[in-house]
Amino acid sequence: MKISFLGAAQEVTGSCYLIEAGGARFLVDCGMHQGGREQAARNHQPWPFDPAGIDFVLLTHAHIDHSGLLPRLVAMGFKGPIFCTRATADLLGVMLLDSAHIQESSWARMQRRRQRGRPVQETRLLYTVRQAEESLKQLQGVGYGDSLQAHPAVRVRFQDAGHILGSASLEIWLSEGARTRKLVVSGDLGQPGRPIVRDPVAIHEADVLLIESTYGNRLHRPMTDTVEELVQVVDETLARGKGNLIVPAFALGRTQELLLLLTQLVREGRLPRLRVFVDSPMADRVTQLTWKHFDYLDDETRALLAARGVQAKWLDLRFTQSVEESMALNRIHSGAIILAASGMCDAGRIQHHLRHHLGHAGSAVAIVGYQAEGTLGRRLVDGAKQVRVLGDDVRVRARIHTIGGLSAHADQAALLAWCGHFKKSPAQTFVVHGEAQTAQGFAALLHQKLGWTAKAPLAGSVFSL
Repeated sequence: MKISFLGAAQEVTGSCYLIEAGGARFLVDCGMHQGGREQAARNHQPWPFDPAGIDFVLLTHAHIDHSGLLPRLVAMGFKGPIFCTRATADLLGVMLLDSAHIQESSWARMQRRRQRGRPVQETRLLYTVRQAEESLKQLQGVGYGDSLQAHPAVRVRFQDAGHILGSASLEIWLSEGARTRKLVVSGDLGQPGRPIVRDPVAIHEADVLLIESTYGNRLHRPMTDTVEELVQVVDETLARGKGNLIVPAFALGRTQELLLLLTQLVREGRLPRLRVFVDSPMADRVTQLTWKHFDYLDDETRALLAARGVQAKWLDLRFTQSVEESMALNRIHSGAIILAASGMCDAGRIQHHLRHHLGHAGSAVAIVGYQAEGTLGRRLVDGAKQVRVLGDDVRVRARIHTIGGLSAHADQAALLAWCGHFKKSPAQTFVVHGEAQTAQGFAALLHQKLGWTAKAPLAGSVFSL
């Protein structure tokens, strides 16, 4: 039995782990590397395995840094099933097709620039929309708590990770001869008490644990303080009457949480009726899927949705679909909140809104999620005075606000609390999905607080189980 760490090892994106046991070879996650040119180039590198030799894939959730290379895996010969929750399977029908459209559009844009004689970096097409559509045929949805015999040597159970709709922690029993080892993969864990999804399910036993550490070095601001900050940012920006509030938000998860939160604030009288545009056809489809999976939602969200027929009293909410509708938003000079993807600002319609608004002192940008190293969003958070957007250099005059308490990731205290549910320490603990210093620090913290022996593996490392 062994595990190979192929991504999200002393880094946050590119989640992918190869596990071999009892004649089975399978992947947990197959995510895209995100965060600038160097990371993008890694998506084109050959895998250290033959995709045709992989028996199946277990997928923790639908975010692209966990699922985004599935079309490439299939295109290169993988023919086995991709097991995930039913909600994740539905969401991938939106997420992977959107990712493929971005790949095709970016590649076509580079070709046009080359034809006009403008300097461009050599780029290859990662995968096509058709290849993404083919990969969807291999999805097999399962329910939370259901036991799945994925292979004679591998039994799996999906548990609610409380991160986004359909997200899962994995309990995996590996058999080889007379020996059975239980591997637990946390996936991305959610922060307890957040809207939309339920809190993460506790797991009590593991021989081997993979624990994420995205925010393993910090605590989130209390939700009450976060809400106060959001109210202040909205009030100040709209009261000035000289600009709009631009919010880069992942179409999956963050957009739905923000809409729910803004609705509650208006309903409670803490904000006036708001004019909100969600400039993302994908976010529109994901929102519909979120409401479809009603049973996956927490009690508070279900109660609010029961009253959504009168939501128009609280929000003037519009979802844009066409490119023309998106471009028309540039004619709105003030008084609007515009939500658009991607959440790290490196692709999608948010880039057009940033190019249009960053240079205006009356506008503001609210960063509400994690920004990986090398992304445009990270440069804005770090205080860059000038950034390059869609090939243009733009001076940053708009106010940049970081509202960290809205993260869908568990903070340090929540991660420790989740680990504290294990009845005894796992024989092996691997800290993953965190930047190098954060992952190493959280491994040391697990030893200090819980007495565990933990390590933060590097990408490419292999360990016996």
